[in-house]
Amino acid sequence: MKYTTLKLFAGYILILFLMVMCSSANAQTYTCDEDICVVEFNASWNSANNVDWLHDLTDVGTKRISIDKGDWQKDFGIVAPPTIIIFVNGKESKRYQGNIMMQMEAKESEVQDKIDEIIMEEF
Repeated sequence: MKYTTLKLFAGYILILFLMVMCSSANAQTYTCDEDICVVEFNASWNSANNVDWLHDLTDVGTKRISIDKGDWQKDFGIVAPPTIIIFVNGKESKRYQGNIMMQMEAKESEVQDKIDEIIMEEF
């Protein structure tokens, strides 16, 4: 009797654990481990216009977030994907929006220059 109860309890714990793991695997967050975080918000239907150089930026954390699910578009005022937002300590510092063709016009050097400027202002 005790063994059956223990098996049931272990089964419930396993199911709860798997539910938590599955829900967190699908969750997206815009925060990074670094103080400066560069986030690209885009939609899956516009993935051909993803910013290829996002992960080439230096001295920052980077994230790519799909606005297809959740309230990302509303919460961050995404008008034209892709949109790149530079966050400093969780607060928006600079925003670059896609053009009417849903392509990013900002260049890697422009975004990196802004990052370098933010870093220099911290000194």
